Amino acid sequence: MNWNNISTIYLKELKDSLRDRRTLMSMIIIPTLVIPLMVFGVGKVMSTVMSKAREEASAIMIVGGEDSPGIVAALKAAHDPEKNRPMFRVVPGADYKAQISEKKIRAAVEIPAGFEDSLKSGEAKTVMVYYYEGEIKSGLGYRALEKFFTDLRQNTAETRLKERGLPDTLLKPFDVKRKNVAPPEKVGGEIVGGLVPYLIIILCFTGAMYPAMDLTAGEKERGTMETLLCCPVPRVDIVLGKFLMVLTGSISAMVFMLLSMGTTAFIGGSVMTGSGATMKLGQGAAAARGAMEVMPTVDPLGLFGVLAMVVPVAVLFAATAFTISLFAKSYKEAQSYLAPMMIVVIMPAVIGMLPGIDLNLKLAFVPILNLSLVCKEMLSGVWHWDYIAIIFGSSSLYAAIALTLAVKMFSREEVMFRA
Repeated sequence: MNWNNISTIYLKELKDSLRDRRTLMSMIIIPTLVIPLMVFGVGKVMSTVMSKAREEASAIMIVGGEDSPGIVAALKAAHDPEKNRPMFRVVPGADYKAQISEKKIRAAVEIPAGFEDSLKSGEAKTVMVYYYEGEIKSGLGYRALEKFFTDLRQNTAETRLKERGLPDTLLKPFDVKRKNVAPPEKVGGEIVGGLVPYLIIILCFTGAMYPAMDLTAGEKERGTMETLLCCPVPRVDIVLGKFLMVLTGSISAMVFMLLSMGTTAFIGGSVMTGSGATMKLGQGAAAARGAMEVMPTVDPLGLFGVLAMVVPVAVLFAATAFTISLFAKSYKEAQSYLAPMMIVVIMPAVIGMLPGIDLNLKLAFVPILNLSLVCKEMLSGVWHWDYIAIIFGSSSLYAAIALTLAVKMFSREEVMFRA
């Protein structure tokens, strides 16, 4: 193995790749521009749509209520003091199920017969609220109706207590409050800890995929592979030079994406709301809303830890994509081989984002999934050094096996010149 030969081949392939638009797209343009714009742009659009939906009065339909004019009038006059607007917009009609299913109204409320009189007599009746499960605007309407009738129930109970000379504390003998005790980086790590490894894994693979196809099947198709193999250079030097180029594509895609997202977040401050504030996650609900409202805070050391852990996985992806592409006779055939591999890569990353999937000894040996889980922990400021060592070691072993296989496949004539 001659490093002078390897570096010469690597620099030659690097120069050729930088002239190729497809490689530039996968290595630089998509990670630097498309991915951040997609992540932050979609987040901004979602935030705008949700804000608009919350600002609108919920369109509802009232079923029944003919003998409860006071309740109907109170529904129509209900006002949201925080947003300074009516809570509901009552729509006339009868077929409330069809109206909700077609998203013409958000929800409907069925007021039972004699409901207003039952509030005075103490008889318990049931108010039914109909809505569209899973539809965001319908959920907002349902919660608004639920709040209205919950407040009505509370006020009715307090009135009855006062009439009997009893204190209001009978309804609420104690308070329950909540307070976040986790530091901002841990909260931020939980919020983005699954997303960042997911994007890194995808970009590492796509960054390796296109250079691998071009340097193997692409050269076969162009007829330049035979010329390269005629050079008085050992096959192992050729394959390592090409492999380093594929690895460069994989790591470059990840680094450009992280730099672009970090720069965008730093300059933009508040990504979702546009308020320009950096994230200081507070108590309770504020922590839960952090992912949608502001750019989360993560452990800075965790980002460097993620970069270190990704290196052996990038080697694994580069060697795997290189080996698979060797079997193809043309660039198009190589695409048909590697495109399904994206599903194999994505699925473990998706599983790592699911709640309840925590890092343990067994999962530490599962490739890709172990990376997703350990990155989530590191971005939260949690460092399980024993698991980190196992994951880095096992990932390095898998990468070495894949690279060894790539070298062996490159040395086989039946693979290089498959008819």
